[in-house]
Amino acid sequence: MTFHTALLALAIGGEISSLIETSGLVAKSVLVILLAFSLISWAIIFSKWGLFRRARAQSNRFMRMFRKSERLQDVAAVAEQFKPSPLIAVFEGAYNELRKQAPQPIRLGALQRAIQVAASEELTHLESRLPWLATTGAVTPFIGLFGTVWGIIDAFHGLGTAGAATLRAVAPGVSEALITTAAGLFAAIPAVIAYNMFTQHIREFGARMDDFGLELVNEVERAQSKVGRVPENVGR
Repeated sequence: MTFHTALLALAIGGEISSLIETSGLVAKSVLVILLAFSLISWAIIFSKWGLFRRARAQSNRFMRMFRKSERLQDVAAVAEQFKPSPLIAVFEGAYNELRKQAPQPIRLGALQRAIQVAASEELTHLESRLPWLATTGAVTPFIGLFGTVWGIIDAFHGLGTAGAATLRAVAPGVSEALITTAAGLFAAIPAVIAYNMFTQHIREFGARMDDFGLELVNEVERAQSKVGRVPENVGR
């Protein structure tokens, strides 16, 4: 079964190569453009997938460490170990703001704004290069459609030149139309799926940063009520 499957895949690959070789200049240009879109999209997909996977794992580790820590200084000393978790940026923004306010009483409004700014910057970083995936998903089907229309024009031109409705006359134009349509869908579908998946991940990270910011403010406020100044003993 495996042998027959390999033969079938080889035959399909050879057929596709033959279709590309017999395509005209316009169809080949369309295929090159679609290939460039697809390669860049796949590079972004693999890069973002690895980044989000590491960020989720490190966020879980960081939260466990934060909830066990007794002082903010202890958390700050080891925070770098948990990058690329987006929670690190939120924590560092809050910690830097607390250090600026020391030794005066904490202004919780300023602390919350520092957390919001850090979270917003981190979301912008997570969203980087995602517009390319959205553009690929929106544009490449139309680029493929242009190749399809051009192939049909070639098919009718071949039909008119031959003067007879034969398969030989229309086959080159039809093959161009089919291969560019397939290439456009091949570039668009993974980009759309990845964009939607990554957008959902970013929403989840945004919610986690908001929750962590609230948790951090609660701990700071609770510690301030005990000591009446900038707390260093924040934790559980």
